[in-house]
Amino acid sequence: MLDKNGIAKRIAKEVQDGYYVNLGIGIPTLVANFVRDDISVEFQSENGVLGMGPFPWEGEEDPDLINAGKQTITTLPGASFFDSALSFSMIRGRHVDLTILGAMEVADNGDIANWKIPGKMVKGMGGAMDLVASAENIIVAMMHTNKAGESKLLSRCTLPLTGVGCVKKIVTNLAVLEVTPEGFLLLERAPGVSVAAIQEATEGRLVVPDSVPEMAL
Repeated sequence: MLDKNGIAKRIAKEVQDGYYVNLGIGIPTLVANFVRDDISVEFQSENGVLGMGPFPWEGEEDPDLINAGKQTITTLPGASFFDSALSFSMIRGRHVDLTILGAMEVADNGDIANWKIPGKMVKGMGGAMDLVASAENIIVAMMHTNKAGESKLLSRCTLPLTGVGCVKKIVTNLAVLEVTPEGFLLLERAPGVSVAAIQEATEGRLVVPDSVPEMAL
């Protein structure tokens, strides 16, 4: 199965030349490290950055350059900085081609829960709801199961929803799946992971083709 970097590396293959991409907190922030050098991509962070690069090397961090998750970042030539009002105008105006988010749960109809666990302290939802309401292409990066081994790919989300019917594709440590009217369509398996293991780890409807290839990383 994949680790977090493996998930990010697979998602990087979905990024196309000329895309404007918003990276959510967590695994999605790693995607910038794996995008091909021969394409031009603009990474946007809702705290007011356009033109993020990969994470800085240790010792080269600039504490004034951070992403929405307060991690230090690098910027590429031509990068720009602006206030939250302009940042969310970009998001709500649908000027972002691809949004990559983490999630606590995803339902087989494309619902996503990624901002709150009842009873636990949260500082706020951040830009999550704006992103899922405005983006037309949403990919989720997540672990297939929680720490207790329970599926996070469900027939119905149990946590408060962030968005309804908005997720298009999911990349987990076990598989790549597409959300379809029939449920999660299994597109690829992580190296060394069997279809049976994915079926066991998926609580929601899972559509399994006759042939499911391994991911090419």
